[in-house]
Amino acid sequence: MVAAIVVYFFLAPKLPDTKTLKQTQLQIPLRIYSSEGLLMAEFGEKRRIPVEAKEIPQPLIDAFLAAEDDRFYQHPGVDYQGIIRAAYSLLTTGSKTQGGSTITMQVARNFFLSNEKTYLRKLNEIILALEMEQFIEREILTLYLNKLLVVGYGVVLPPCVLRPSTE
Repeated sequence: MVAAIVVYFFLAPKLPDTKTLKQTQLQIPLRIYSSEGLLMAEFGEKRRIPVEAKEIPQPLIDAFLAAEDDRFYQHPGVDYQGIIRAAYSLLTTGSKTQGGSTITMQVARNFFLSNEKTYLRKLNEIILALEMEQFIEREILTLYLNKLLVVGYGVVLPPCVLRPSTE
């Protein structure tokens, strides 16, 4: 316990402020419209349309929670059972086959840290995730689903699912 406190007070001051996540602006493409209001072209690296939490269908959220972090609502941003399971796997196999990261930890890593697989990065990820638990879970899920790429491609929902047509 003393070692954990020492590590926290050594690492925490060097980490970014998680409150900056509240002002996150996701990169969206530049859209060019005709004088009639028709979309003519899109330019930019990312082709995403960020959505608000209330626009994300519950079955999509349920699917991600089942696949990525089934105890999302039960832990404080860090799933100690998952970390213990990953540590046990490392000890028994000698390789990092499981990461033990929660959705909150993945958001912390992808917004503030690198993807390098080091123990220092994992400790920083844990500290940031614990600090992020001041956010509402829905905010964390919204950041996760809007920003992170899943299976390398991201989730693409047709605009009609997110914003039903009024016609």
